[in-house]
Amino acid sequence: MTDDERLAFRLDCGATWLNLLATRGRTFGERPVERIATPERLGEWLEHSEMTPVRPPEEADARQARALRETLRPLALAVAGGERPPAGAAAELVHFLDGAPDPVRLVAADRLLRDAPATTADALARIARQAVDHLTGPERHTLAVCPEHDCRGVFANPTGRRRWCPSPACASRGRVRALRERRRAAADHRAPPVSARTPARRASPAS
Repeated sequence: MTDDERLAFRLDCGATWLNLLATRGRTFGERPVERIATPERLGEWLEHSEMTPVRPPEEADARQARALRETLRPLALAVAGGERPPAGAAAELVHFLDGAPDPVRLVAADRLLRDAPATTADALARIARQAVDHLTGPERHTLAVCPEHDCRGVFANPTGRRRWCPSPACASRGRVRALRERRRAAADHRAPPVSARTPARRASPAS
């Protein structure tokens, strides 16, 4: 996999806030992939998410975005797994939103528009509120966790048919591993038990 492929944004997780979680790849592996390491990269991601702020992101904004992402991650994993959410992360999220008022202004043009966020903090507040609604509303039942141990990405799975997250790498690795396990199990099934094997003949002593 090339660097461009590793650093490509995942925009197919089912919601903008879930895509934010995916800006860090292989989170639980030995070599995580950081996709919003700089203000420029964060600006690109916000543009893809149609949330470009009036004022371009700065270094502090990139740090805040990464901090929000890692606050949301344990909450998402807990809700998707049917576990008790960590109180500390919930308190951090409430504290973040308390300091980020974001009044709604709509424009009825060719389609319904909302005014652009003035700052990156405003854009992140919109994403955080989307996460809160998803994590506490009926859509929380659609959340799933990728079974790959180094990924554990959270994604929307409304049909319940998807096993892995949308990353092709996770699905590919998972299928290869499953195939190997099936072949190993088949080989073990074909092999006769030790007690049924014919013992080797011992050579007769020379006369």
